[in-house]
Amino acid sequence: MYEFISALYKETPFCYISVLDKSFSQGAIPTCTTSEMGKYCDINASEYRCYSTSWAFYTSEYDIEAIKHDYRSIGVDFIFSPFTLLANFFKDKIESTLSIFVLVQSNALSFSVFDHGELLYGEHLSMQHEREGDTLLIDSSMDEDLDAGMMDGIDLEDIAIEDDSSGFEDFGTIEDLDSGDSIDEFSETVVLNEVVQEKEEQSSSGGFNEDYQRFVLLQGALNTFYKDPKYKSQFVENIYIADSIGVSSDLKNYLEEEIFLTVFIRKIDLGASLCDMAKAEA
Repeated sequence: MYEFISALYKETPFCYISVLDKSFSQGAIPTCTTSEMGKYCDINASEYRCYSTSWAFYTSEYDIEAIKHDYRSIGVDFIFSPFTLLANFFKDKIESTLSIFVLVQSNALSFSVFDHGELLYGEHLSMQHEREGDTLLIDSSMDEDLDAGMMDGIDLEDIAIEDDSSGFEDFGTIEDLDSGDSIDEFSETVVLNEVVQEKEEQSSSGGFNEDYQRFVLLQGALNTFYKDPKYKSQFVENIYIADSIGVSSDLKNYLEEEIFLTVFIRKIDLGASLCDMAKAEA
């Protein structure tokens, strides 16, 4: 990434580095009045910005500094809240309906309720799990080769590797199918079919578990919105989902059958959306 961005800097000075805030200590609150913000979050330890005169988004000061530290070798121009991205993506619906709006990422959900442009509730929900293969380990013996070669002196210890699993699938391993010379051709075909079928079932089960977890998180956030007296709760019938990872139909079925919501799912390209927001800011 460093080499790619450095090459662009050589072509033009007009480069803007934009990132999406993925910290879990963030959210959105239905006020932009400083004296009222304390009811919803610890404003003293947070950075916040007003999106409009009626609502704001926030994140912790620590997380902002952590992002700046991660990108210190190239700099960062814009750190966007997922709630601003969500508000821009569904701008037409937010201004005209009472609905739930959700941004789905691989490890988080940004949940909000808007009533004709007015934010009623916002919460950032974490997918508390770590899938096998998410952690990238670099052997220390490789550091010297990388430093002396293509990294051109960049200290790998200064580069923070963040999990960004959107667009990538978990890599499986191929079972050892060689069970000896006594297996005939027909038996080998049967074994191969069984292995393929087993892997398909495992993949389906993994997607099922993740979508069910997303459903549980969304259901919990909706219950908080209905029951917490701090919020102006209203009965909501529609949910609009900005899907950046490709959720299965299971999530839609859960929301429709368990809590009787009308579900609308729209694909979102996070990279393209961030570029559009950066252009608007610049």
